[in-house]
Amino acid sequence: MTNFAANLVLAAAWSIFFGGFTWLTLCSGFVAGYVVLWLLQPLTGTRSSYFLRVWYWVKLIVLFLYELVVSSLEVFWDVITPTHRSRPAIIDMPLDVRSDTGILLVTNLISLTPGTLSIDVSEDRKTLKVHAMFADDPEEVRRTLKTGMEKWVIDAVEERT
Repeated sequence: MTNFAANLVLAAAWSIFFGGFTWLTLCSGFVAGYVVLWLLQPLTGTRSSYFLRVWYWVKLIVLFLYELVVSSLEVFWDVITPTHRSRPAIIDMPLDVRSDTGILLVTNLISLTPGTLSIDVSEDRKTLKVHAMFADDPEEVRRTLKTGMEKWVIDAVEERT
């Protein structure tokens, strides 16, 4: 049984023990199961990338939510103030992410963030066209996306060798 499946079983057992399948019992059961499996790792003698991968997914979700709030406030401020500082541009961003899932996740996270929109991925899957609302410095936008969302997605999705 994989660690993820074992974690789901422990979360379900936790929910049954506490008398109901609510979001609170399932999430707390998942966290408790994660901790138990992590603590049992030395006893089983196996090292799993599951624990690191869960950390990267949590990090991706939290950082994306932060970016969502910050960019929403930035767009909101630009809309309600009389002086508009938006300088839209279409930027080519080279992609380091290689898997279909990773590319899909990067493009969707960029499109979900206010002020940016994924337009197209090149045929060779090495370049992403992005429309940015605030592109005074296209190189800065490119660097921010690469060290931000793309890096977080690579950590969470891509296989490690």
